[in-house]
Amino acid sequence: MLLSASIVSFAVVLYLIASQKERSGKPAFYAIYLLLTAGIFGMVSTGDLFNFFVFLEINSLSASALVSYHRRGGFAAEGAFKYCVMNTIGGMMVLFAIGLLYAQYNSLNMAVIAANISLTTLNVLALVLFLTALCLKAGAVPFHFATPDAYSVAPSGITALMVVASQAGLYGLFRILFTVYGGVFNAAVIGWIIIVIGILSMVIGVTMAIPQKDVKRLLSYHAVSQTGYMLLGVGVALAVLGDPASMEAFGQTSMEGGLFHIFNHALYKGLLFLAVGAVIYRTGVWSLNKMGGLGHSMKLTSVFFLIGALAIAGIPPFNGFASKLMIYESTFAFSPILSIIAMVVSILTLASFMKVFHSIFMGPKQPEFDKVREVPKPMIIAMIILTIFVIGFGIFPDIVVDNIISPAATALLDKGAYIMSVFGGGL
Repeated sequence: MLLSASIVSFAVVLYLIASQKERSGKPAFYAIYLLLTAGIFGMVSTGDLFNFFVFLEINSLSASALVSYHRRGGFAAEGAFKYCVMNTIGGMMVLFAIGLLYAQYNSLNMAVIAANISLTTLNVLALVLFLTALCLKAGAVPFHFATPDAYSVAPSGITALMVVASQAGLYGLFRILFTVYGGVFNAAVIGWIIIVIGILSMVIGVTMAIPQKDVKRLLSYHAVSQTGYMLLGVGVALAVLGDPASMEAFGQTSMEGGLFHIFNHALYKGLLFLAVGAVIYRTGVWSLNKMGGLGHSMKLTSVFFLIGALAIAGIPPFNGFASKLMIYESTFAFSPILSIIAMVVSILTLASFMKVFHSIFMGPKQPEFDKVREVPKPMIIAMIILTIFVIGFGIFPDIVVDNIISPAATALLDKGAYIMSVFGGGL
């Protein structure tokens, strides 16, 4: 998660150097940007629940400020307000859940709580609060209320990093489910809850994206849809956690596919938001109905967008295909219907993005865009960085899975090893 956040954050900084050049208030803008980055880094690094809450609040508040920093009329203020309110409610849920655990175990350390936790009414209530709040942070259906409104009006570089900020919520959810509560609750029941949320996110996200005319709002709903794949992969692993044979056959692969998709989504979705931001930077237009023919003067941007579009649709040889294939195969072994739904959503995603690509870049050039040219070099370099990873992870997925994803999945599944490592080999 730190590697994912670092890559996107670095690329976005390069992008912002050019895209925010003519804007005012840059010192405060970059200070808040660094706060958002620190919030993400802290969430995925800490083993202390209260520190997790503090970094979650830093993450949410700084993102809200950045959404409306360069206002797009009242829409930006509205999007920032909704995002702030919903994430504040989620933060209160997390804080209350932490209080319930602290009251019982007199500790905020995840390893200490994990070593002593049992299935009590208070712990079940805390789990429900964690699950609701962190799904809200991740923008999963039915807790996605504020995500499209905020993503669609934020500066495009900021939106790319906000995708990673949302995924930090997924990280927290998985740490709670596996590291803290692992082995305590009925994994099959919780697994199916996660699966249902994942399927709803996939289907509702893509169906809401298709009719959108605002290109950034369309991308925002696709971000909701892609979150469903991550939840589906990890949900399947949870559902078979108590069955060693199924875990060995497809559960581990499903888990790795879900985690790999988190990494891949940050890269290709970041690339898509940067490419669309480049178009808006040059044209000042958000509506697909008012675009057309920009591929004639923005050739590099059109290529970057096409690569991101093929990756999000799961087309080889790009990284989205590698992680989706793992999810398809493992989910099919668990339930063919779930796998078919996931593949149909990918087909709809591809159709949606081909329509978007045609609307923006293909056809005759519009007269009002005669003077449009390619974006500055720092913005191009930022998109090149993400493109390299999108292609590289797609061509060499085994290297990434074996050295990064598989150890991460094993660390989540092996709760005892985490506890022992924190306590230095003994309680």
